[in-house]
Amino acid sequence: MLNRRGMLTALVAAALGAGVGTAPATATVTTPGQGAKRRLPWRNWSGSQQSLPAARVAPASVAELQELIAGANGVVRAVGAGHSFMPLVPTDDTIVSLSRLSGVVNHDPRTLQATLWAGSRLGDIGEPLEELGQALVNMPDIDEQALAGCLATATHGTGVDIGCMSTFIEGLQLVDARGQLVDCDAQRNSQLFDAARVSLGALGIITQVRLQNVAPYRLRRETVWRDFDEILDIADSEADKHRNFEFYYIPFSGMGFTDSHDISTEPVSSTEKIDGNEGVRDLQLARDWLEWSPRLRELVLGSYMKTLGDEITVENSWKNYTSERNVRFNEMEYHLPRENGLQALREVRTALETQHPEVFFPIEVRYVKADDIWLSPFYQRDCCSIAVHRYFEEDFKPYFRTIEPIFRKYNGRPHWGKLNTLTQQDFRKLYPRWDDFAAVRREMDPQGRFLNPYLASLFGAGRGKS
Repeated sequence: MLNRRGMLTALVAAALGAGVGTAPATATVTTPGQGAKRRLPWRNWSGSQQSLPAARVAPASVAELQELIAGANGVVRAVGAGHSFMPLVPTDDTIVSLSRLSGVVNHDPRTLQATLWAGSRLGDIGEPLEELGQALVNMPDIDEQALAGCLATATHGTGVDIGCMSTFIEGLQLVDARGQLVDCDAQRNSQLFDAARVSLGALGIITQVRLQNVAPYRLRRETVWRDFDEILDIADSEADKHRNFEFYYIPFSGMGFTDSHDISTEPVSSTEKIDGNEGVRDLQLARDWLEWSPRLRELVLGSYMKTLGDEITVENSWKNYTSERNVRFNEMEYHLPRENGLQALREVRTALETQHPEVFFPIEVRYVKADDIWLSPFYQRDCCSIAVHRYFEEDFKPYFRTIEPIFRKYNGRPHWGKLNTLTQQDFRKLYPRWDDFAAVRREMDPQGRFLNPYLASLFGAGRGKS
């Protein structure tokens, strides 16, 4: 994203003269209490979600998982990489990791389908699939997630003609609340299949997933720095032009960059890359020194970004989609009808830059194709997705409280794994098949054994107390 910290520091110093102040202190993240010494605390990647489960287990086989679920007391929740920011996992009862159920189960070279263990990390899938003559159709920009968690929350990449990751599912297997193994696809248990492709882990614990893949391919990725107004002028046409297209806006800079991918037969190559993690730290530095003057901050950042060159990388698809994210954050992302996206973004920028000078993380905008999955945020509508972030050690609530009403005004649906304040009533209005999903959920888990307090608030009390 950004680098050359010495240049940025020099620009800041030149703007301020000799009177550079010290950076404000940051808030600290609270940690769980010291009680319940027998319990091993769980927390998500950002630290925003925490719990003290009575048991944390990692079964080495499906049979072991079945036995565990059949005999467990209270609520059972599955956990992947902990990259969700909503309270989908926390319980005081049992947390199950599928990390030992990972890798390719089998594949079909004729149909280009592969069955994978649900505990597989996205970043570990690309190479073995390539060796089998397959590749994922698309990927998100972080590959740390476990496959089951990614699919359960309708995680997505970008591309106007490409759906979220769950649209690639051709069949899946799960363990239900009785410990029974259930298979489903479009022909067998079709209603369960419609519900289970995006399930929040509320139907059972998914063990295997059969994905529709494609032949291995290479992508040419191009990153171009532009003025914000130029990005808005070209965004829709660029999204239609490229296989994958997204863009970022850098707060208090007047600038951002577009990021496009297209299939290529060019040899693997790369121009000099800018370190995204260092870039976020540079933005934090500019915030710490220039928060008091948005105009000066924009002058410095805008001048700095005009010195940054474009980047072109040609690489195998699974290596080119993702970016390493080492600077932790909390995130809110809403999926808006595509026609509403850019106007909403204008309002988000205005609200951010008039009310929240403390924010420095870029805004991310992506495009996703409509689908027919009951709890998919992209159900029956093409979407423009807008994500806002806040550094993990700082309070995200004031900023997100300002931005969320804009997303809701434009009829957005939140990403299931990203922070939001919606209730059961809100979701029922947004999802035409909400009651159908709830009915399948009751049938699969009548006692609510997979409902922690948050999910119980969405789908009924059951045994959701933990």
